Amino acid sequence: MSTNIRVSGDVHPRLVDGFERIRREIRLPEEFPPAALEEAERVAADPAAATRQDLTHLPFVTIDPPGSMDLDQAVLIEAPGPGYRVWYAIADVGAFVRTGGALDAEARLRGETVYLPDGKVPLHPQVLSEGAASLLPGVTRPAAVWRIDLDAEGRTVGVDVQRALVRSRERLDYDYVQAAVDTGTADGTLKLLAEVGRLRLELERARGGVTLPTPEQEIVTADSGYRLEYRVPRPSEAWNAQISLLTGMAAASMMLDAEIGVLRVLPPPRSGDLATVRRAALALGVPWPEGATYGQVVHGLDPKVPAHAAFLNESKVLLRGSGYVAFDGEPPSQAGHAAVAAPYAHVTAPLRRLVDRYATEVCLAIAAGEPVPDDIQAALGGLPEIMSVTGRRAGAVERASVDLVEAFVLRDRIGHSFDAVVIDVDERRPGGLVQLTDPAVIARCDGTPMPLGQPVRVRLTQADPGTREVRFTLA
Repeated sequence: MSTNIRVSGDVHPRLVDGFERIRREIRLPEEFPPAALEEAERVAADPAAATRQDLTHLPFVTIDPPGSMDLDQAVLIEAPGPGYRVWYAIADVGAFVRTGGALDAEARLRGETVYLPDGKVPLHPQVLSEGAASLLPGVTRPAAVWRIDLDAEGRTVGVDVQRALVRSRERLDYDYVQAAVDTGTADGTLKLLAEVGRLRLELERARGGVTLPTPEQEIVTADSGYRLEYRVPRPSEAWNAQISLLTGMAAASMMLDAEIGVLRVLPPPRSGDLATVRRAALALGVPWPEGATYGQVVHGLDPKVPAHAAFLNESKVLLRGSGYVAFDGEPPSQAGHAAVAAPYAHVTAPLRRLVDRYATEVCLAIAAGEPVPDDIQAALGGLPEIMSVTGRRAGAVERASVDLVEAFVLRDRIGHSFDAVVIDVDERRPGGLVQLTDPAVIARCDGTPMPLGQPVRVRLTQADPGTREVRFTLA
């Protein structure tokens, strides 16, 4: 299950206090220092000059969650012949943030935007991330524009990236895009997004890539209180994600060919882990045909089916160990990303992730036939450690936030019983991990037996927002 908890409606004061405590405990950055704010205000009004092609005539649109203001990407898809042309405009953060300046120094401390259910700790000041650098509709913005040509099956046949000026036409959300496609009213980019997205998903499955069908937990207001529900991502989100993956794969190939850059990597599963997950599939009755990859196995699984939910949780061990690797010269021996099933780089979210700005600068130089700037080249080697440290911090915030919300929602239901599914057991310790059907909670449960993948009835014994602990026992 994904743990990207969202909050719908106003946030209860006790939750607000709890999220603030998490910020303090994990020592999240607070206000930007004056020097960074002053620089942000200055460059917002006067971004770095550069040779740019005017592409403001192209009808780009952005597709993001409702209310988003930090818009990294705008997309346009055309079908000029038997194939497709994908234009992908990425916010040109490099036009605003100079390597070695106060903004860059603060961004290197933050690493990435950290999201909490009641707000976020941004990578860049709001004047940039939700203003001058964001691809908001109706305004001209500097961008790094990728042009990726695909054949009729969705395979990449040509790539280029250049600095340009763009003007997004509309800010759309996933529900709007999905409704347009489902009702047959989608045309232009939205219609082609569905076509290209489906083609790219098929190619992903064919090469052994993995997209887990994992719902998110969402807090919604109900009867003057709160409840947790599972939210299943829409197909439009997967189609949009495929455009980002397509671009990241193109960037990785470009950097590997040029023998300089920074990649997002995930090693292949260890043979022992793969054998364990295969045994779990057999025990849970999840089909794993001879010759099928893990990605092909999980495609089509339904997390609402108890055995499928348990298998998806058990198999996450195969997707652990991701990181970054920088290189200047011979490419790294481990350059692939096991979940993508190809080399891959982060270049599509520079407003929210530090490494994307640097990787984009490398690709822009390569595409222009120019040397990678010395300051960018010098900074590459330190990026993997920065992203590792700040990524662990963001993960700790996410886990603490989930624990807090689950404890808060269940705080008045001590002694109540719930339907659940056993999704994890460990022979070295008693009990296991259970996933409740309603509300959307995943927590430890004491007692025996704990039959993996089987429905059980559990009783809530602990739900303390102060300690963020939730615990059940078999009923």
